Amino acid sequence: MKVKTISRGESYARERSGDIYRVQRNLDPTLHPFERAREYTRALNATKLERLFAKPFVGALSGHIEGVYCVAKHPTKLTTIFSGSADGEVRIWSLTNQKTTWTTRAHRGFVRGICSIPDSDNFFTVGEDKIVKMWSTEQTEPLQTYVARNAFTGVDHHRSKRTFATSSTQVDIWDHERAEPVQSFSWGSETVTAVKFNQTETSIFASCGTDRTIILYDLRTSSPLSKVIMSMRTNAIAWNPMEAFNFTTANEDHNCYTFDMRKMDSAMNVHKDHVSAVLDIDYSPTGEEFVTGGYDRTVRIFKTREGHSRDVYHTKRMQRIFCVKFSMDAKFVLSGSDDGNIRLWKANASDKLGTTTNRERNAMNYTKAIKERYKHLPEIRRIDRHRKVPRSIAKAKEIKHTMTESIRRKEENERKHSKPGAVPYKADRQKNIITREK
Repeated sequence: MKVKTISRGESYARERSGDIYRVQRNLDPTLHPFERAREYTRALNATKLERLFAKPFVGALSGHIEGVYCVAKHPTKLTTIFSGSADGEVRIWSLTNQKTTWTTRAHRGFVRGICSIPDSDNFFTVGEDKIVKMWSTEQTEPLQTYVARNAFTGVDHHRSKRTFATSSTQVDIWDHERAEPVQSFSWGSETVTAVKFNQTETSIFASCGTDRTIILYDLRTSSPLSKVIMSMRTNAIAWNPMEAFNFTTANEDHNCYTFDMRKMDSAMNVHKDHVSAVLDIDYSPTGEEFVTGGYDRTVRIFKTREGHSRDVYHTKRMQRIFCVKFSMDAKFVLSGSDDGNIRLWKANASDKLGTTTNRERNAMNYTKAIKERYKHLPEIRRIDRHRKVPRSIAKAKEIKHTMTESIRRKEENERKHSKPGAVPYKADRQKNIITREK
């Protein structure tokens, strides 16, 4: 009598630890006629699960009584940040415990800027009381005090030298050891609202002012390089840490503009989606993304090469956002708002916090790859792009779309009923740039 049995080789056996032996597969596409259909189904399910588990909010750092107007990262400690509020209070926070580790009353009035000193635990603060102070995390009294004639609006430190720049009615360059500025720059602006050093080309820095200008300076020549006048005011500037010549600006016209400092006649890209003024901007350490905070009470994350945000964060209690920062490991985003809270968000809303096993990492990499492969298909693209926003923002977005379409139709009608060339077409990347000066 014959007895038929199922015989399985060693490749199907399980070890005591529970791991499965690797099975060799023949990847010949003729042997897998339904592979595309299976992968599409997996990509669709992965996209749905990603939106299902998208919970970006991590926690809130509460302690400030007034609105938080500036936030800075510690140069060497991943879990340490500095913050300054409208009542002159400065705090140092531990992101691990979400608690204050150091606090002092630094200024009378608003704290307008904070910057850390590279390779040091010290940092600078500037305020509307016309004073710059250097602080140490080990004591509550300032190490140095610098007095100026005008109220400050921002501060930034050089990457390697012992110099820092402040913005007020002009841009001043200070040395740590001197009580007066060693250099001063001005080019017609009434008030300079922000100043930022280039972290790659360290002698270059940029500023923006209330007269709608963006100005580039060079420390080596002690003179301005170039000036661009926009149609509306620029509120903040961020340099791309991986591309030495590129920087992005946050503008009052609800958009962000990416420029190449060598070709300032036109923007490289226009980033849209905010429905109110963009107040702050910061790049990820990888240079692939940047985060923005707007007057519309939302935080948006953009990819550097794309014109629309890939994600938007909001809460019911969050008010106008005045400062945003990417963490040093590019995994988290910080936002400081007018309600006195600093909120901590995940950079990728569906990321798992905590340790992951090798099999989990391999599964996540696989789902990421198939989502990237099928992201252009309508159903996956629709689910991936869908975000629920507050009714006020959705209504404002609808009104803004109606207005822009009306303006576009009017231009098209004028172009149709005018002589050829009388109404020239102007791209969005050049439309809001009024003039450039050298």
